[in-house]
Amino acid sequence: MMRRTTKNRLTEWWWTIDRPMLLVLVLMLFAGLVLSMAASPAVAERIGLDSFHFVKRHAMFIPVAIAIMIGITFLEARAIRRLALLVLVGSLIGMVLTLLFGFSAKGAQRWVSIAGFSLQPSEFLKPAFVVLAAWLFAENDRRPEIPGNLFAIILLMVAGALLVAQPDIGQTILLGAVWSGLFFMAGMPLFWIFLLLGLGMVGLTAAYMFLPHVNGRINRFLDPATGDTFQVDKAMDSIIRGGWLGTGPGEGMVKRILPDSHTDFIFAVLAEEFGIIVCLVLVGAYIFIVVRSLMLALRSHDLFKRLAIAGLAILFGLQAVINIAVNLQLMPAKGMTLPFISYGGSSLLSVALGMGFLLALTRRRPEVGQRNDN
Repeated sequence: MMRRTTKNRLTEWWWTIDRPMLLVLVLMLFAGLVLSMAASPAVAERIGLDSFHFVKRHAMFIPVAIAIMIGITFLEARAIRRLALLVLVGSLIGMVLTLLFGFSAKGAQRWVSIAGFSLQPSEFLKPAFVVLAAWLFAENDRRPEIPGNLFAIILLMVAGALLVAQPDIGQTILLGAVWSGLFFMAGMPLFWIFLLLGLGMVGLTAAYMFLPHVNGRINRFLDPATGDTFQVDKAMDSIIRGGWLGTGPGEGMVKRILPDSHTDFIFAVLAEEFGIIVCLVLVGAYIFIVVRSLMLALRSHDLFKRLAIAGLAILFGLQAVINIAVNLQLMPAKGMTLPFISYGGSSLLSVALGMGFLLALTRRRPEVGQRNDN
């Protein structure tokens, strides 16, 4: 047992880390493995793979994800910024290489094959982007002679341009929403609020007019008769079929016919086999992480930490909201994973990276002032 009086780095970590949040995140990781065992065998068999192909891969990534998440929590704020910069640069280079040498799937070129694994560099961009955008906004406030806001705008434009080139409009909207939230929390003038809203509407209109897959998804959402809505319809049917208590583990039907039941529509599998009550427990876990993080952000006197914690929490929560909303037919279909639950190595490791940043920044360390931290 770790006593407060014992002086070593591990003991200091244990008594300063947010243990309730760490526990919930680790439980979510293993819940994702359980759901992968429920949802993925049918998908693997349908495409001619070993029944537990995806389960084995998911299980292989979990220890790596935990090691990344916990390892990062030992870092100080300065080291986190440096690591985020390295990850951001690596992700941007990876996204360029993906456009040049990557392979296409479902109408988008987002993946590159490395040693038999499919890597999606844009997933790792997200947590690093949030941390660096928070730092730029904080620096603009701390040292007005440094145009931090301008650099943050350039960062958004570069990341957005590469995402649109893939194309990945959903991730572009996600990053843009988190960036706008950070800009708002950093105290942007009212003029910028209306300007950003206007630019966002122009961007969405352009995507609707010039990108066929975006046009198709929005049209199918507004009028299902205009196209194929098989996946979202079956996902909704499975949620209704599960009722409050579910049909029981292994008894779901949606996973046998849905191509993406182990990724984008794993929430539907959860609802059908385990019921609405368990779904509400999972939603409660996401709410707990987001709300607790925002409360801890409010207590911080360091603007960088406050913005970074809030931004990472919003990124985590908003991605979950988008995935669940698609399953419930509350928004157009979008290929976005459910954090820590859906199958996908890049997504799993990316979320672990982001939550490692968040846990490190929320550790209860003495704050001696922002200037010393930089």
